[in-house]
Amino acid sequence: MTDLVPTREHTELASAVRALLDRRSDSQAVRRAIEQPAGFDTDLWATLCGQIGVAALAIPEERGGAGFTLAETHVVLEELGRALTPSPLLASFITSAALVRSLSLSKGQPTDLLPRIAEGAVATVAWSGITGTPDARVGVTWKDGVLRGSASPVLYGDVAEILLVAAAHDGVGLFSVDPTASGLSRTRVSGMDPTLGFAELDFDGVHAEPIALDATSLLTTTHRVGTLATAALQVGCAQRGLDMTVEYAKQREQFGRPLGSFQALKHRMADMLVRVQMSRAGAWAAIQAHVNGAPDADRLAAAAASYSAESAMAVAAETIQLHGGIAITWEHDAHLVFKRAQALHQLFGLPHQQRATLIS
Repeated sequence: MTDLVPTREHTELASAVRALLDRRSDSQAVRRAIEQPAGFDTDLWATLCGQIGVAALAIPEERGGAGFTLAETHVVLEELGRALTPSPLLASFITSAALVRSLSLSKGQPTDLLPRIAEGAVATVAWSGITGTPDARVGVTWKDGVLRGSASPVLYGDVAEILLVAAAHDGVGLFSVDPTASGLSRTRVSGMDPTLGFAELDFDGVHAEPIALDATSLLTTTHRVGTLATAALQVGCAQRGLDMTVEYAKQREQFGRPLGSFQALKHRMADMLVRVQMSRAGAWAAIQAHVNGAPDADRLAAAAASYSAESAMAVAAETIQLHGGIAITWEHDAHLVFKRAQALHQLFGLPHQQRATLIS
């Protein structure tokens, strides 16, 4: 049954995650987290996995997970987006979705990966589709049981404990690689957004175990999951920009009046609110269509991704403008909203590529 709006259980989950993040992931905590060796707060990640089970939500119970749907992880991701929390959940969620999808496709799949992800092991997929379309050219090849080539950028590829790699052979396959394997080089890549971690991976004769030798369908589904997960983060990011701007407009005075009392600024913040609410509604409709196997799930995902990406960018820009000069200082969070919106904009296909699928 389709949940047209989040249920009470979803709301309670969001409240639990928000309460934790309000305590453990405020502005100063985010700045401390990005300076850690892993690029995120490992203690907070352990708490999220141990107390709330965020990494286990969409993993089947028989594989060590909680047995929920993708919608519950969507709720968590939106809260992480609102808090601007550096977190490997996006990477691990995409990886677990690929493994769950492969269960019926490959008898050779390692059986210990999903339980490890559910417990909090950081996982990622080295695949050009992370920043492109599902059919983006793969830069790694598999021959004679080993991988050669390079993949970049890879979400948290430098710290991942579980690594899957999309590689070309007769087609495109998905392979499991030991992150400590000989011939594998992992280098962190700096980016605009300090709250997201990326790396470049080089493979020089790295042994790999097949997950699925024909992974075309699997990767297409995984791309949709990643698209929806990114949309959730974008909705949260836009909500953070709106909240900050409204609060600032109530406090900052000009000509003896709060900025929020000026009609022209009210209109601009009202437009921001519309973008946030439309993005949230579209993303929720898309995730429900995916969960329930609706025939238009692909189209709804593309529409939601296109709108959410552009809305996050627009709200972030308005956040900068309506805060004035303080927004371009390092001490203020406005630049983090802007950088997060810019980085998420690049994941799983640009808006014009998403719209192209709607008319193809």
